[in-house]
Amino acid sequence: MKTRGELAAAVRAIGDAESKLLRGNSKFSPFHAFSRQEWSALAPETPLPLTDSDIKGLSGLSDPVDLAEVDAIYRPLSRLLEIYFEQQRELADSRHTFLHEPSPNPVPFVIGIAGSVAVGKSSIARVLRKLLSRFPRTPRVDLITTDGFLLSNSELEKRGLMGRKGFPESYDRHALIKFLAEVKAGREKVKAPVYSHVVYDVVPDEFITIEQPDILIVEGINVLQPPRVSADQNQPAIAVSDYFDFSIFIDAYHGDIEQWYIERFLKLRSAAFTDKDSFFRAYADLDDRTAISVAHQIWTEINLVNFVQNIRPTRARADLIISKASDHRVREILLRKL
Repeated sequence: MKTRGELAAAVRAIGDAESKLLRGNSKFSPFHAFSRQEWSALAPETPLPLTDSDIKGLSGLSDPVDLAEVDAIYRPLSRLLEIYFEQQRELADSRHTFLHEPSPNPVPFVIGIAGSVAVGKSSIARVLRKLLSRFPRTPRVDLITTDGFLLSNSELEKRGLMGRKGFPESYDRHALIKFLAEVKAGREKVKAPVYSHVVYDVVPDEFITIEQPDILIVEGINVLQPPRVSADQNQPAIAVSDYFDFSIFIDAYHGDIEQWYIERFLKLRSAAFTDKDSFFRAYADLDDRTAISVAHQIWTEINLVNFVQNIRPTRARADLIISKASDHRVREILLRKL
C-alpha cells in the first residue's frame, strides 16, 4: 500500500500529465483554454443582475464567493449556458419540423456539475441557479444534489460499504437514472429524495418535487462517471451524464482541496456537529489538534482515494473545466471545442 506521501506524489504526477494534455495550447487537446483575464474580459457582454445581498448565503462554509468573483467568472459563464440553452431549443424545433413530429412541450436543459468533496460545487451551483433564473427565457431553474440518491446507511452497512460512502457503488444509480429519464421525458412532476448532512443519511419519506423547470442543475461528485457494464446484456449501459446537455467539472490541486476540507471540518465542529441529532456529534468536543488530525485521516483514507480513483479521471468528460487556485479564485477555464 502506498504511503500518504507516495499517494500524494502519484496524484500530482497524474494530474499534471493530464492537465498538459487537456491544455488548450496542445494540438491534441479537445479544449480551448482561457486565462482568468481572458475569461473575465467577456463579462461586459452580459448584464450582472445580482447584488451583494443576492450573493449573501450562496457561499459554502469553506468556499467564499463574492460579487467580484461572480462578475468575473460566473457572469460570462451564465451567458454561455444561456446560449447553449437557446441553441438546444432551436435545434429541437428544427428536428421536429424535419421529422414531421408534433412539437412536444420543451424538456428541461440539464447541467451537471462534478468535482471533489469540498471543492466548491454547491456554491457554484447556487450562484449559477441565481444567475440563470434572471434571464428572461429561463425563469425556472431548479437544483438537486445527488446526495439524496445515496443508499441509506442501513443498506450501506448491510452491503459492507459504509467506509466507501460517496464512492460510485454507494449510490442508487438506478433511481438516479430513472429520475433523470423522467425529467428529460417531460413529466410534469418528478420526485427526488432528500439527504440530511446532520444525520448523515437519506431522510425517509421526504422528497423535493421538480416541476418541468427550464433548467435543472444536478450537482454531485460522481455525476460524470462512465456507464457501467451490466452483467445483464439486455440492460443497456447508460451513464448519468447521458442526460446532461452541458457538464462542468470543478478542479483544483488536491493539496488545496484537502486544506479546504479541513477548514470546513473545523467550522462544522462548532456548528452542525453540535446538533444533538448529528451523526458526527462525537467530533464536536475535539480540540483543534485532534480535530485536524481526524479530518486529515478521513480525507486521506476516504476522500483522496475517491478523488484519485473515481472523480479526477472524469474531468476530461466535461464540457467545461473550472480550475481554482488555493485562494478559491478561478485561475483558468477550459471549454470543449466545437
